[in-house]
Amino acid sequence: MFNTNNIFNNQNMKCIGQMGRFKIFEHERDLSVSPDAAEMCYFASKMNVRRRQVLVELNGDSVMLQGGAMQWMLGNITMETGVTAGNFFKKALGAAVTGETLAKPIYTGNGLLMLEPTYKHIIPIDVSQWGTIVLEDGLFLCCDANIEHKVVGRSNVSSAVLGGEGLFNLTLTGNGMALLESPVPQQELIVFNLENDVVKIDGNMAIAWSGSLEFTVEKSGKSLLGSAVSGEGLVNVYRGTGSILMAPTAK
Repeated sequence: MFNTNNIFNNQNMKCIGQMGRFKIFEHERDLSVSPDAAEMCYFASKMNVRRRQVLVELNGDSVMLQGGAMQWMLGNITMETGVTAGNFFKKALGAAVTGETLAKPIYTGNGLLMLEPTYKHIIPIDVSQWGTIVLEDGLFLCCDANIEHKVVGRSNVSSAVLGGEGLFNLTLTGNGMALLESPVPQQELIVFNLENDVVKIDGNMAIAWSGSLEFTVEKSGKSLLGSAVSGEGLVNVYRGTGSILMAPTAK
């Protein structure tokens, strides 16, 4: 048995969202600052630049975290990395090409699990609504342990070489919740829902998209000359049926 104090009743920590076992907390102000940094931190909080943390409540179930994301855990909770001598090199390769950590540890048991604070924005995603969701590098934070995750390569060279998105991406598939670390708040993310249609984006501003979409890099106009003189050049193209999350400003 255990009890806690100054978490759920902390006047400076506000629960700004909950989905299933995940609670998202936001520090209203950064109180642990030096006198020299106090002015900067004060105005940062006014501009919504705040520390955010995720609290996971485990009741005999499991969650998977980005490596190094755990701050503390309370109760009867065990951790497994899933890294063995047989799969070490495969996981190391996947980590190298996606920018993710080598291991995504799984925590199982009964108790509380707090993640490290971040200044990024925490975006909850219901993975089942996406079928398969493709994530931009560094976006993954945590998810229900039953979610399948794997590294997939680009289906064509143009999207990797010219699109600025890299050769590989992490994908999530299954029924459950995932939390993403976004460079912009959820209320600023633009959502495109396509049905046999197309979206063209100037730059790598899409942070996540359905695995059912085809991603290519194409000319913005009908010709290379026309694309060049328009000032747009090449654009990232997402075609088919599915959804896209796009940041309105460069990441």
